[in-house]
Amino acid sequence: MSPYLAAEDLSMFGHDPWWLVAIKAVFCFAFLMVTVLISIVMERKVVAWMQLRIGPNRHGPWGMLQSLADGVKLMLKEDVIVKRADKAVYVLAPIVAAIPAFMAIAVIPFGPSGNEISIFGHRTTMQLTDLPIAVLYILAVASVGIYGIVLAGWSSGSTYPLLGGLRSCAQMISYEIAMGAAFASVFLYSGSMSTSTIVEQQTDRWYILLLPVSFIIYIVTMVGETNRAPFDMPESEGDLVGGFNTEYSSIKFAMFMLAEYINMVTVSAVAVTLFLGGWRAPWPISTFWEGANHGWWPLLWFTVKVQLLLFFFVWLRGTLPRVRYDQLMKLGWKVLIPVSLVWLMLVATVRALRNENYDFADIALYIGGAVLALLLLSFVIDIFRAKAKEAEQPPEGTPGFDPMAGGFPVPPLPGQELPPVPRRRPRRERELIVSGGPDTRSDGPLGGSTDGKEAHDG
Repeated sequence: MSPYLAAEDLSMFGHDPWWLVAIKAVFCFAFLMVTVLISIVMERKVVAWMQLRIGPNRHGPWGMLQSLADGVKLMLKEDVIVKRADKAVYVLAPIVAAIPAFMAIAVIPFGPSGNEISIFGHRTTMQLTDLPIAVLYILAVASVGIYGIVLAGWSSGSTYPLLGGLRSCAQMISYEIAMGAAFASVFLYSGSMSTSTIVEQQTDRWYILLLPVSFIIYIVTMVGETNRAPFDMPESEGDLVGGFNTEYSSIKFAMFMLAEYINMVTVSAVAVTLFLGGWRAPWPISTFWEGANHGWWPLLWFTVKVQLLLFFFVWLRGTLPRVRYDQLMKLGWKVLIPVSLVWLMLVATVRALRNENYDFADIALYIGGAVLALLLLSFVIDIFRAKAKEAEQPPEGTPGFDPMAGGFPVPPLPGQELPPVPRRRPRRERELIVSGGPDTRSDGPLGGSTDGKEAHDG
């Protein structure tokens, strides 16, 4: 192979030689694996601390090697393949789920786009590669990972894994729509889909301040995309045993677990890149230290931000209970997607007005008028909806919906409503109820302060 052909094949990686591209790829792999090991131990420690438990304390100092011990244990366990499984797809599914999780980190910048660092005497950037459509590449790679979960549920030849795979497919596709709309707002503001360019556009102000709604939408969708609590429907032990990975064991089960945690790291890295300034130092540090955003220091700021978002994942798991599946899909389709689309139209309108050289007062007036019109329209719709609901009320004496009529609980059909749940009265309206009846001495205004005197007189 001629050197010109080799240079053309590696042109997407910039001007780096092949050995430097290989070193960067190994670094990205090692960064993900080490972060996953730290995240698993951190999750067990933090959740144990929140629930007043001890947590892992056997393997290594303070139990810090628990993740390594779990990995060795899973590799040495017996690998069982169920009899009714489609063996080829059954073996391929964990690989399909794990490999795309590693691929997304390739376009994440760990430092400035200039040749800031030197590796074996060669000046290079702290990024494996950059693409003009890097964020679309991340979405495409994340979508491929869904196939691994769906194929795992189908190939197991069992009912519960199939239900878990279908749940996961519906959930991840639903939340990717709102995630893409949140990304589109960043594209409009930065004018690029390149990850390094998006970070460079956040020099003066991070996009979490300019696009707060997009950031909130992305935070919710990234939890749903990674199947983490409170959105861990595909792995709900109470109704699906273990979800799509029920029939897996040994290293195959470990690959599914690895893919989940690597996806957590990936979506956290994307959130840092698009909304939290990427590798840039936080505001107080960047004001008095000029070298904070140069050299190897950006790697530190990037890692700290990613770890904070991973702590946010753990905090959610230890705080919120799992939601019902209908609540999960209702949040995705009836809340996140409409809000993200309206916010995208609002951002596009502001950018169009800014491009036409309108000043801030005119833009605020137009946007305020549009918001008031929407609020007025929603108020009118609510009035007509309330009147229609009153007209549909059944006549008095009609038996209501009984969820236990068939001997087991069933959800209401469209148009049916559950009977109202009795509520406890406010504390100030409750009456004092004691075991001795209404005329006991303890019901006095002083709480029985005279009982001792009367007993003494007796």
